[in-house]
Amino acid sequence: MSNTITTTNFNFPNQKSVYRGKVREVYNINDDLLVMVATDRLSAFDVVLPKGIPYKGQILNQIATKFMELTQDIVPNWLIATPDPSVAVGHLCDPFKVEMVIRGYVSGHAAREYALGKREICGVKMAEGLKENDRFPEPIITPTTKADNGEHDADISRADILSKGIVSEEDYLVLEQYTRALFQRGTEIAASRGLILVDTKYEFGKTKDGVIVLIDEIHTPDSSRYFYAEGYQERQDKDEEQKQLSKEFVRRWLIENGFQGLEGQQIPNMTDEYIETVSERYIELYENILGEKFVKADLSNIDERIEKNVLAYLANK
Repeated sequence: MSNTITTTNFNFPNQKSVYRGKVREVYNINDDLLVMVATDRLSAFDVVLPKGIPYKGQILNQIATKFMELTQDIVPNWLIATPDPSVAVGHLCDPFKVEMVIRGYVSGHAAREYALGKREICGVKMAEGLKENDRFPEPIITPTTKADNGEHDADISRADILSKGIVSEEDYLVLEQYTRALFQRGTEIAASRGLILVDTKYEFGKTKDGVIVLIDEIHTPDSSRYFYAEGYQERQDKDEEQKQLSKEFVRRWLIENGFQGLEGQQIPNMTDEYIETVSERYIELYENILGEKFVKADLSNIDERIEKNVLAYLANK
């Protein structure tokens, strides 16, 4: 669809390099700043789907920005400014090669592993007698490796992270501490909006000064799973599916249409009508998660808008 941004080709002043992730494109400015553009690409099962979703980049960027602001008193982050609805500018960081996944409930990947009879995930024991979407007695941290594009993230235990030297023990203890603190804050904010923060992932990096900071996104529907709190227990008692706010609805649609990112599987056709429903769901996610009305940015020429706003910001630095 022409009203989406699925790839960028900017050439900003003092630009050193560009990194293209599954959803975000990150411009290195003079080995000092990062300009991160949240595209409208949609990824699931570590695969980027062929069509963009209108407003998705703006939604992810604005949710992440808001939660960076709401958590900066407990965990430092990389963010400096947001010169455009789809753009964040922050400090250049050296990212850790793990994603810190934390789960409060037996959902998603954890539920699929549990259903296979596994009672341990990433070296963490899971109790017997749980069913899908039950609450864990305590949130569990289940890290994954950070895969390159086209590769799958893989579960990894704390012991393996340390033994392989992926992260030093000193740093890893900080990552765990920050992960638990962020999840607690996110849980409290979600509860105030009638939501349950089910699970999420955080990414961290080190600044040039060696400070560990939160980077990338936080508490967005791409990185997190939310349930509606109202009726949660009744649905559990009746073995009904939970009402949720997350990207899971896209994963379910793909699974129903025979796609789980496995070799030989074809991505199902995404009609304009389906894409419109996904865009509407993302707006619903935004408004529920942040508790405020979503204001649509001008889509008439997204590339030009972003370039103009970023250039104006950089010129005033």
